[in-house]
Amino acid sequence: MPALSYDQVRQLNSYSIYTEEPTRPLFTLANIQKDFYLTDFRNLMMGITNAPTEAAAISHFSRRYGMFVAMQFYMLAAYDEVWDGNLKDIRFAVVEEYGIRTLGTFITANDFRYVDDDERERVIANILYKQCFEIIQQLRKTTTISPLTLWENFFGYMLWHYHTLLENPTLAERALEDLEILEDDQVWRTFATKSIFKEYTGGGNPSQLINVPVRKSCCFSKDIPGLMACGFCPIK
Repeated sequence: MPALSYDQVRQLNSYSIYTEEPTRPLFTLANIQKDFYLTDFRNLMMGITNAPTEAAAISHFSRRYGMFVAMQFYMLAAYDEVWDGNLKDIRFAVVEEYGIRTLGTFITANDFRYVDDDERERVIANILYKQCFEIIQQLRKTTTISPLTLWENFFGYMLWHYHTLLENPTLAERALEDLEILEDDQVWRTFATKSIFKEYTGGGNPSQLINVPVRKSCCFSKDIPGLMACGFCPIK
């Protein structure tokens, strides 16, 4: 288990991911896997966000959790590491950012591990299935919300991370390798017939897409009190 460097911890913190114990944890990712908990979870998100609709509250959660998902791919490309712990150790607690109450993600630092080259594709496929698809399926049980909205909430952060990685000459090659894996239909075959990520990007270079409205669905950020519409809302 590699020890996280100061720069790694700082990078995680910048995306509201923390490695210390939360003072008052509310729930874990493992809770969301249990159907009986989903009503309580939905009501909790409605209370935290003051959202006018359930869809907006659940979308907001997926955006917050999406920062963790995206950081998995950043850490993989930048350091050949991923967080590989139990889902009960992904905890969520209320934090305040810019005067707004929202969710922070708390993980155990010693659950990061190195990824060998020969298992890279399998690790990415596992993240997409266990940490993305299965969670999206559960979130969709809480309210009427498009799976595309939830996937795009993850992909938006991923697109930015790959842009920054490709701008770094020492990391660009590894980032390109991971992008090729993400665009490969076979990596998604457990639950999709083609790469959902490639459908989102159109196979374009992330650095050419960061200022382009690639979203096809609204994330409902505009409906959360204190927040604004995202800059790439397709229904402006």
